[in-house]
Amino acid sequence: MAKQKYYVVWEGRKKGIYTSWNECKLNTEGIKGAKYKAFLSKAEAEAAYQLGWKHFYQSKSGIRNNIHNNKKHEFIAESISVDAACSGNPGLMEYQGVYTKTGQKLFHYGPIIGTNNIGEFLAIIHGLSYLKERNLSIPIYSDSQTAIKWVKMKKANTSLAITKDTEKVWDLIKRGEQWLKKNTYTNKILKWETEWWGENKADFGRK
Repeated sequence: MAKQKYYVVWEGRKKGIYTSWNECKLNTEGIKGAKYKAFLSKAEAEAAYQLGWKHFYQSKSGIRNNIHNNKKHEFIAESISVDAACSGNPGLMEYQGVYTKTGQKLFHYGPIIGTNNIGEFLAIIHGLSYLKERNLSIPIYSDSQTAIKWVKMKKANTSLAITKDTEKVWDLIKRGEQWLKKNTYTNKILKWETEWWGENKADFGRK
């Protein structure tokens, strides 16, 4: 299950701190000059709300920046973004990959019984296979640090029990692990920085 996030809206229809992306979106979408940002804890969000948006935005360019090193930090548009959604933990899980620049859906799988991290793991492997088949060297973005780590380990470090309901996803996990062991790739797997860029371009919008 995805971690609870807190969304600070400094400039929008209604300022405040919201606990869902939909509320944040309703108060910022279509608003020229809207300023908002996601945080992983209520305390961080409250502190950020008091500090104001200028601490988190580069006002002249409109591009959110890394305030720690004051360098512009932009995502690579020529890339694939992947994301998973899961109703319960475990529960019905699905994943998809999109072309980051346009949001065009490139692949989708599910729903089947699984977990969010497993979905993210499988989505990255699906993306790597998709790019390898087409001889493309562009990177893949995922907002799951856990899944990225699993891919680098070539193993899904999940505690999901093998049952009749999870047989299908476990078959996919084993096939994915075998693919990683048998194939090489040059594509970078990058962390999607939600607090700079907003929700992952492949996000299912169910937060």
